[in-house]
Amino acid sequence: MTAATVASYAQIVQEKLGEAWLPRIYRERILRLRTRSYHFETTNPQARIDIQHTLLGVELKIGRRRLLCPDLATARYLSVFARIGATDVAVPYDITKISHIADELESSWYRMLLLVEQEAGEEPPRMRSRLRGLLIAQVRENITAAGAGSKMPEFKKR
Repeated sequence: MTAATVASYAQIVQEKLGEAWLPRIYRERILRLRTRSYHFETTNPQARIDIQHTLLGVELKIGRRRLLCPDLATARYLSVFARIGATDVAVPYDITKISHIADELESSWYRMLLLVEQEAGEEPPRMRSRLRGLLIAQVRENITAAGAGSKMPEFKKR
């Protein structure tokens, strides 16, 4: 259970994901849209992430903290980034695109976790846990490096 073994498994998972690698979706699909930046006040990748429907609307619950979201699609979108512990992310301004992108992000997230179990299934649980941690750290670093875009979207004046 060496660091090289964990890194090689991480490389295999990343290669198998290919176009569905979460940071790639973020860079190539999300950042090319008109976006606004979103800042998570606190992030904890180990915190439980839940989406709750309340009388006031949809809330994203991260640990004990509750964030009011305008709709379910936005809550699903933000929940992926909360799971990886990102602090600043870009959110598409066009709400009609968020649901489709949230589907892709969630699919990428769960496929990454499934590939960890597939590729390193014979390894001890501790190694699989280290592999998941390494992949999540890589995703977080790549998204942070890509940036969160501008605070407000640009509006073209005619």
